Amino acid sequence: MSQQPSILITGCSTGIGYYCAKSLQRDGWKVIASCRQSDDVSRLQNEGLTCIQLDVASSQSIKDGLKKTLELTGGTLDALFNNGAYGQPGAVEDLTRDTLQKQFDTNFFGWCELTNAVIKVMHQQDAGRIVHNSSVLGFAAMPFRGAYNASKFALEGITDTLRLELADTNISVSLIEPGPIRSEFRANALRALDSNIDINSSRFGFQYASAIARLSKPGPASRFTLEPEAVYKKLRHALTAKKPKPRYYVTFPTHLMGALKRILSTRAMDNILGRIKS
Repeated sequence: MSQQPSILITGCSTGIGYYCAKSLQRDGWKVIASCRQSDDVSRLQNEGLTCIQLDVASSQSIKDGLKKTLELTGGTLDALFNNGAYGQPGAVEDLTRDTLQKQFDTNFFGWCELTNAVIKVMHQQDAGRIVHNSSVLGFAAMPFRGAYNASKFALEGITDTLRLELADTNISVSLIEPGPIRSEFRANALRALDSNIDINSSRFGFQYASAIARLSKPGPASRFTLEPEAVYKKLRHALTAKKPKPRYYVTFPTHLMGALKRILSTRAMDNILGRIKS
C-alpha cells in the first residue's frame, strides 16, 4: 500500500460506515466516505471527513462517485469497503418483483458494479483490498427476511467466486459477517416494511405486528448487540494483515449459527431458525 493508504467506503451516514470512516481517518488512512443523501454528505464534511455523494442503486452515481474518488486520491485506490445496504422485511409471498429489485439494486447489483470498476484500478496498480460487509443472514436464512437473505446469500456466492478468480493477483477479497450491531438498520427496515409490504392483505398480520414491535423497540436489538467498533476491528485486520481472512465473524449469533450450520442437518436448522420471531 501507499504511504497513506486510501479507501472508499459506502454507506457512511450512520452506524458501521460512519464509525469505520472516522476510525480509519484517525488511524492515518485517506478516507473517502460516501453517502446517498446530499445532507449527509454536507454533515460529514463539516465533521472533517472527505465525503462524496454516491448511491450504489444508481449506475451513474457509481461512475460519478468513483471518478470523484480517484480525483481525490490521485488516481489510485488501495481499498474498497462496501457497506451501504438496507434490510427489506416481509414474507416471501408478500414481496413484489419491484421490492426485490430495489433490495438487490442496493445490496447486490450496485456493490458488484462498483467492485468491478474498482478492480480495474487495482489491477493497474497490482494491489488492493476489497471488503464486503455481509451478515449472519448471508449464510443463515430466517423467516420474514427473505429479500435481505437473498441479497446477502448472492453477495457471499459472488464474493467467493471473485476470491477464486483473483487468487493469482495481489487483490484480496474478504467478507465481514456481523450479527446485531448498533445502527439505524432496524429503523430503516421499518420504513422499508411500511413502504413496500401490503400488510393489510397478507395472511401474516400477527407476524407483521410482532415485526413492527421489534423494529420499533428502542435500544439494542438483542442482548448480543455490539458497538460498530466490533466490525471495525475485523475491517482493520482485513485491510492491514499480510494474509487477510476470507471471512470474519462478528457477534455471538454469527459464531453460533456458523457452528450449527456445520454440525446440524437442514431439518434441524429449520427447526431452530423457524422459531425466530419475525
